[in-house]
Amino acid sequence: MALEQTVYTLPQSEIPRQWYNLAADLPTPMLPPLGPDGQPVRPEQLAPVFPMNIIEQEVSTRRWHDIPEPVLDILTRWRPTPLRRARALEQALKTPAHIYWKDESVSPAGSHKANTAVPQAWYNREFGIRRLTTETGAGQWGSSLSYACALLGLECKVYMVKVSFEQKPFRKTLMELWGGRCVASPSTETAAGRAVLEKDPNCPGSLGIAISEAVEAAVSDREGKTRYALGSVLNHVMQHQSIIGLEAKRQLQLAGVANPDVVIGCAGGGSNFAGISFPFVAEKIHGASIRIVPVEPASCPTLTRAPFVYDHGDLAKMTPLLPMHSLGHSYIPSSIHAGGLRYHGMAPLVSQAAVEGLLEPASYDQLQCYEAALLWARTEGTIPAPETSHAIAHTIQEAIRAREEGKQRNLLFCYSGHGLMDLVGYQKFLAGELAGGGLPEQDLRSTLATLAAHPPATERHTGRWRRGKG
Repeated sequence: MALEQTVYTLPQSEIPRQWYNLAADLPTPMLPPLGPDGQPVRPEQLAPVFPMNIIEQEVSTRRWHDIPEPVLDILTRWRPTPLRRARALEQALKTPAHIYWKDESVSPAGSHKANTAVPQAWYNREFGIRRLTTETGAGQWGSSLSYACALLGLECKVYMVKVSFEQKPFRKTLMELWGGRCVASPSTETAAGRAVLEKDPNCPGSLGIAISEAVEAAVSDREGKTRYALGSVLNHVMQHQSIIGLEAKRQLQLAGVANPDVVIGCAGGGSNFAGISFPFVAEKIHGASIRIVPVEPASCPTLTRAPFVYDHGDLAKMTPLLPMHSLGHSYIPSSIHAGGLRYHGMAPLVSQAAVEGLLEPASYDQLQCYEAALLWARTEGTIPAPETSHAIAHTIQEAIRAREEGKQRNLLFCYSGHGLMDLVGYQKFLAGELAGGGLPEQDLRSTLATLAAHPPATERHTGRWRRGKG
């Protein structure tokens, strides 16, 4: 009896050699980041924070960027990653849908974050930088950057959101194993951290606060040999992650699928979602019939309930104003276990794709996501990160919909990382100690009031795709 195929692999010789930049194909040109004077930020203004070789990628509208050979040499330690078919889950759901998942949990740090950590560390080293600072939510990015810095001979300091620092102690250990230094944020090591602690000594922290601390630590280096690295949100990060979707396109062809019907990814800052989806967003722009779904926490609903505005990426307003869906840079999300999704804003490229009508955002509370993760673990066997469980929750809903409609659909989602260091959250879920629920309307109105003085990005956005091609 022939075995049913569940894994689709590419030889290392077929690893993509270029990154894809969605900015080249979006129907409406990207809005620029703005400085304190309300004028577009010039590349040289970003130089104290990022090396110029990364800034050039950040501002580029070129469709393809070559991946440097030394970067490829490191990426091939785990790439191309497998594309798998979740046949056991399909059978449990009695669905005619075919569920494909791109397994990014096989990287050394256990998630997709290493796809951008390695090139960022390499570009910084090439520019003569010796130290990198960064923030991390659940710890996947901080451990990935620590890993990359260990390989490339750089020092690494990570400000980890306090609630995740306490929930996920082994992430700190992992960073230290790779030579990184991890501190809980808000900390007493920066002016931004001390200001937060003065107002609220028990503050659980947020990615916005941790970004402020990491940027401050980078720009205050008088020697000029320290820069900041960001694991999500910015355009160059989205480009680095596009390797996920580019590989998946080739692997789906091996499965006899020209294009999936639905592409799904969890969404916090936007990196893994952009990675799996942007190559397919390009196909949709050029006429393909694909539904593309970013899935976020109901307690941090940036795409589903927040406006598209200019806002800062951090609490202390050290970053430029970015055009993005935002709950306000001062918003501190509830302490859900999906720490990587606790971010007040969404990547400008993802935000604009949503405004253009190219995306169909969805949100779930953490209890729904843990229920989905439990079903996944008891069928497919692996333990997903709490962030990844959001994508699984929506994939299950799409599979049920296909069953109810009696239609075979090809579903693709990004399995962004494993949850083997998130077992405390699973333990609390199994014990009935976790709460669900979304962001109350009163709290939403309160946080959005802080955005009243910010430039409304929508006034400068034509939404051409929505009107002309939707």
